[in-house]
Amino acid sequence: MAMQNFPIDELKAWFLEVKRDFPWRENPSPYEVWVSEIMLQQTQASVVIPYFLHWMREFPDIESLAAAPIEKVIKAWEGLGYYSRARNMHEGAKYIVECFGGRVPGKEEELKKIKGLGPYTIGAILSFAFHKKKAAVDANVHRVISRYFLSEKRVPELTEGILPDREPHVVMEALIELGALVCKKRPECFVCPLKEKCLARAKEMTEMIPTPKDKKKTIVLLRHIAILRFDKHVLVRKEKRGKVMADLYEFPYFEQKIDQSQLFGLNVVYGGDLPKVTHTFTKYRAHLYPSIWQVKAGEPVDGYEWILWDELKKLPFSSGHRKILNSMEV
Repeated sequence: MAMQNFPIDELKAWFLEVKRDFPWRENPSPYEVWVSEIMLQQTQASVVIPYFLHWMREFPDIESLAAAPIEKVIKAWEGLGYYSRARNMHEGAKYIVECFGGRVPGKEEELKKIKGLGPYTIGAILSFAFHKKKAAVDANVHRVISRYFLSEKRVPELTEGILPDREPHVVMEALIELGALVCKKRPECFVCPLKEKCLARAKEMTEMIPTPKDKKKTIVLLRHIAILRFDKHVLVRKEKRGKVMADLYEFPYFEQKIDQSQLFGLNVVYGGDLPKVTHTFTKYRAHLYPSIWQVKAGEPVDGYEWILWDELKKLPFSSGHRKILNSMEV
């Protein structure tokens, strides 16, 4: 029923006219679809482009990703945030090499076994890479379908129900594009190819569908960052697995203003402050106050390591601490 009434031809014509050029659309291999879709989660497409291009140069295939050290993988992801995505891709690549000979499988049940792949990413791989009649419902598609049918129930089933037998992947991608460019939180219905039959538009309910979600409260953090320098070395710590910043490097930090007694018993001299940095991650907004401390003897500090300045910039840092690093001169 839904398929018979849905304006497929109008949607496809609109999509082919306004379709944006993205590097992952040029050669949608299963690996490239996987990488791009994971990067696009919670990240704008314009931000993803340089990361995707760099990633494909560093790891042109699944075998090279699986063989890479985790530090190199995290470094390639540096700045995109939600680093568990990169760690899961690294683990997923190893699994694909071990179980599928380095080729992304084309069956849903096999894709479900790969770490980090949820219903949307699985649907996207099956649709865009294997051209199967499979729904890939992200927030964009959810808006389009729930508004068109004036229902937030069974959106994946409704989406799959309108996909045609011929070129279902084109229609699936068109729905995503429509949600991104037209059927936004504040929709631009006057240019929508579905406007004539959209129930939410007919009932003037487009801004009530989907039901708005409660905004998560932002937690503010105040952190004082100690830049401890000895000769051409700087003291840093690699965060442990299971933590928000796992596998990323950071400088020592404290919840209160730093005084000499907090600095691991090192013989230090205060060297001045650096500009404040604001760092937002997950539900937090951290205000970072960095200060420089010259160390007279680079003694070992439990949980930390002294790293040469030239090597420091090659390591993956959390976004806020990377900003501090970039403001320094050694």
